[in-house]
Order: sequence, then structure tokens, then C-alpha cells
Amino acid sequence: MKAQETLQQSKRLRPIGHIGAGEKIGFGLGDFACNLIYASLSTYLLFFYTNVFGISAGAASLLFLVVRFIDAFSDPIIGFFVDKSNTKYGKYRPFLLYGAVPFAALAVLCFTVPGFGGTGKLVYAYITYIMLSVCYTFVNVPYGSLTAAMTNDQQESVSLTTYRTFLANVGQVIVAFFVPFLADMFTKNLGAATGWQLTMAIMGIMGGLLLWGCFFSTHERVRVPASHNKIKVKDVFEQLMHNRPLVILCIFFFVIYGVKSIVSATGIYYVTYYVGRADLVKWYSLAGTLPALAFIPAIPWLAKHLSKFQLIIVSIAADIIGMAGLFFAKPEWITWIFISRGIASVGNGMISAYMWALIPETVEYGEYKTNKRMSGVIYAIIGFVFKCGNALGGMIPGLVLSATGYVATTSHQTDGALHGIVIATTIVPIIIYFIAIFSMKFYNLDKETYNKISAELQARNKRELAEEENNK
Repeated sequence: MKAQETLQQSKRLRPIGHIGAGEKIGFGLGDFACNLIYASLSTYLLFFYTNVFGISAGAASLLFLVVRFIDAFSDPIIGFFVDKSNTKYGKYRPFLLYGAVPFAALAVLCFTVPGFGGTGKLVYAYITYIMLSVCYTFVNVPYGSLTAAMTNDQQESVSLTTYRTFLANVGQVIVAFFVPFLADMFTKNLGAATGWQLTMAIMGIMGGLLLWGCFFSTHERVRVPASHNKIKVKDVFEQLMHNRPLVILCIFFFVIYGVKSIVSATGIYYVTYYVGRADLVKWYSLAGTLPALAFIPAIPWLAKHLSKFQLIIVSIAADIIGMAGLFFAKPEWITWIFISRGIASVGNGMISAYMWALIPETVEYGEYKTNKRMSGVIYAIIGFVFKCGNALGGMIPGLVLSATGYVATTSHQTDGALHGIVIATTIVPIIIYFIAIFSMKFYNLDKETYNKISAELQARNKRELAEEENNK
């Protein structure tokens, strides 16, 4: 009976390295879902806290920092737990099934103004944001780990990541355009607090349903020796000691997501106060995501014809050119501003599409060096790092706004506050980008090296799996 089930499953699943477009789309639904909620947090939570919830920019910045500090403990623990789990649905997919509802519910609670004020309101903000951050890790770490469980072919990993990033950007387009549109529409009729709550209820329900769609349409097919899945706490430290590509990639993710968060958080201030056109916020946000959709499908082709470092340089250069355009723009140069925003979005989208494709190869490199396959732990480490980058990005704008005299209760800001908004939107991210470029100079896993390591690892695992079968 068991042999028959295995035969049926082998007929149903395609060979490793060859995944159908339908399953790739299903896989991408996971990041679509996560971005409906996470992009809403990154883009609008600071604004919600300061202008609707009713706490200062400084208090909100401290909140972001504290939540990321807590993540320092929760992310590796959750990654360790994920790697040791195994159910009838697989190792990673069940977290999408069971995490969808609490993830959606907590997103709504984060954008809910409680019926009490003062210290109680601040405590509420801390509790809901911390719970959402932990829940996000429970969903996103196993989701990210799915890539390495679905295929061990690098080009297919790039393809999977391209589908994932494309649909993630679709989610960002929806967030960029419809979140401010819906919030504004509901606010006019029901008030700001209820308006934002209803808006996030819509985003949350959509996100939960899409996570279920990802669960039902994907399969885990990569098999590794049982001994490679027996993870101990000391293995985490061994991984960090021997997996140099992982360490470099962590630095890169920290910097890139710091930039992403800064740009997301300051955009609404840039358009509302510097440009003086609050009515253009949703269009500005749309220009920051939509143009990237046209270029992301080209990532697999570019990955074949450019080295990893070359592709990263081209992507970052496009983003820097766009941000430089925003810096030199005068408030009345609306067309110039939108063109610059679009150019920056292309570069940012290309970076996002490619850097996630590098994680599966660090998983294989770590397994090659330590004989331990730690997908969950590695994605948890990456998750913690990029959330730290997001915390930095969420904290820096608040500090700049506070230092330059921004006042949330007035519609007309001082020249100093306007200058601070422009600096935070453009110059600060550009400076940080050079750290990313410098760090990737030390990434020692080029295409030739990876192909050699991957072939050796697959041959070694095949022998060990055969030995396991013989010993049963």
C-alpha cells in the first residue's frame, strides 16, 4: 500500500528541477499574500501611528526598534522549530495553512485604535505589533524555505523567485494604490480610525485566502538524508562560522531592506508636504511598484548573461539614478518626480527579484560544508536581518523628522522639516546603498563554484539516501 502511494505521488509530481507554471504561480501567491500585509505595515504604519493612532514619531521609532530586538530572539527559535518539524503535509507547507487566519487578524488589530488612551494605547501598539511580527515569521520562514524544498536546480530557483517577486510586486501595487484609496474613502464616511481598520480587514482577508492558495498548489519534492535534518542548537553557530555566502547575504539584506523601509516610510511625507499634493500619494506609491513589473520577468535571462555582482550593480545603479532625480526635483516638477520614482522602482524590483534567489544556494552551500540542511534556520536568520533593516528604515525617518522640526498636527511644515523629508527620502538611502555594493564584493559563490558544489552535494546525498534505503 505504501509503495503504491509512493508510485502515485511520483506520477503526480514533476521531476526535481522542472516545475510547471501553475505551481510557480501558486508558490508566488504566498509572497503576494505576505506583501498585502507587510507592505502595508512598511508603508503606512508609521503614518498611522503618528497621524491616526496618536503617538509621536519618536515613540513610534522606539517601538519599531524594540520589536526588531524581540525578533532577535524569536526568529532563530522559530527557524529551529520549523527545521525540526515534519507532518503529513510536509515540513514547510503546514505553516501556511494554519498561520493564515492569525496573520490576517493581527494585521487588522495593528491598524485598530483601541478605546483607551495614554500608556494603555502605547502598550496595545507594542503587543499587537510584536504578535504580528512573530506571526509573520511563523508564516514567512517556512514559505521562503519552500524554494529549496521544491527544487535543487539553481535556474529553477531563479524562476521560482521571479514568479514570487512578480506577484509580490502585484501585492505592492495593490497596497500602493488601493490602501490609500480605500482608507481615504472609508475615512470620509466613517472617520480615520474606522477607515484604516476596514482597509486592513480587506487586505487581511485577501492575504489569508492567498496563503491557503499557496498551500494547496505547491509540493515539497527535494529529499535529503535523514541525518541532515537532525538539527541541534550548536549547528546554528556552526552554520554561521562556515557559511560565508550566508553572512555576506545577511549584510546585503540588512542594507537593502533598510533602504526599502526608508523609501516606503518617507514617500507619503515627500508627496504630502514637499510636493504639496496629498492627492497624489496613491499614484506616487503606484509609480514605485508598477514599472518594476515590466522588468522582473527578464531576471532569469539577465541571470544567465550577467555575473551576480554585475546584475546587482545594474539594479542598484537604476535605483540610485531614480532617487537622485527625486532629490533635484522641484515640487512643481510632477512629471519629473514620477519618472524618477519609476526608474527607482525598476532598480529596486530587480534587486528584490534576484537576491531572494541567492538564499537556496546558501542553504546548499551550508549543507555541503556541515552536512546539515538548515533551510528554516537560514531563512529565519535572513528574516531577522531584513526585519532589522526594516526597523532601521522605520526608525531613521522618524528621527530625521523629529530632528528637523516635523509637526504632525500642521499641514504646513518648516523649510527645515521639508529639507529633512527630502534628505531622508533620497540622500540617506543612496549612502546606505554603497554599503550593499561593498559587501557583495566578498560573496564567494560565483556560478562556476556553485555548480561544482551543487553537483558534488547531490551525488553525495544520493549515495547516503541509497545507504539509508539499504539499512531499512
